[in-house]
Amino acid sequence: MATIAVFNQKGGVGKTTTALNLLAGIALGGARPLGLDLDPQAHLSHVFGVQPRVADDSIYSFFVRQRPLADVVVITRSGVPICPAHLELAKLDSMLGKGVNIVTRLRSALHVTEPPDGPVVIDCGPLINVLSLNAVFACDLLLVPVSADYLALQGAKAVDRALDALEPVFKRRLPRRYVLTRYDNRRRMSSDVASQLTEALRPEEICATRIRESVKLAESPALALDVFRHAPESHGAHDYRALIDELVGAGFLH
Repeated sequence: MATIAVFNQKGGVGKTTTALNLLAGIALGGARPLGLDLDPQAHLSHVFGVQPRVADDSIYSFFVRQRPLADVVVITRSGVPICPAHLELAKLDSMLGKGVNIVTRLRSALHVTEPPDGPVVIDCGPLINVLSLNAVFACDLLLVPVSADYLALQGAKAVDRALDALEPVFKRRLPRRYVLTRYDNRRRMSSDVASQLTEALRPEEICATRIRESVKLAESPALALDVFRHAPESHGAHDYRALIDELVGAGFLH
């Protein structure tokens, strides 16, 4: 079992698109992944066609009522099980705080009391809060999508600094990988961002796979589809297959 958290402090970089297509691609490979939507905007849940009417039917109840994750899992129409999000998740910081027992609640569930059968993919919101900290403490790998623009690059640097600050808590370097998204080799900015990313971060922590700019990839969430079902021969499907293969090769997925 591997847990991958998809996070960047900047919005609009492809976090939900990446989480969606990792889940879909892993499922196509024969495994049974579990999706956890920790973003109060609930975009991942919506794409999978799951919209809980009340907060207690979402992962909110895991944090607030301490319900088992298995009780809030929904099998989506694509066959991928997810624990959906709800807007009420935005209130958790003021309700729960950031004590050690709070920020490690998800880790305890996934690694001790409720270990899932397959890989777990967590879609995080763009804030460092109780939800994203739960994801960071629970994950075996933090995957940081970085769209090929300068502001996303700054967001990636901020994530790296935040993770470095947590090293004394973990007593190790938290495994992380940065993946360029919305990459277009016809645009100078894309190549500039790729070069600056290599200069700013450890090159071995930057994925060789680049997720290319793709109309089919961009439009698939609006159609409530992953790219493999929407356009299996597209650049987007090819690139996410390559990303999964790269993560398998690095030992983060099996």
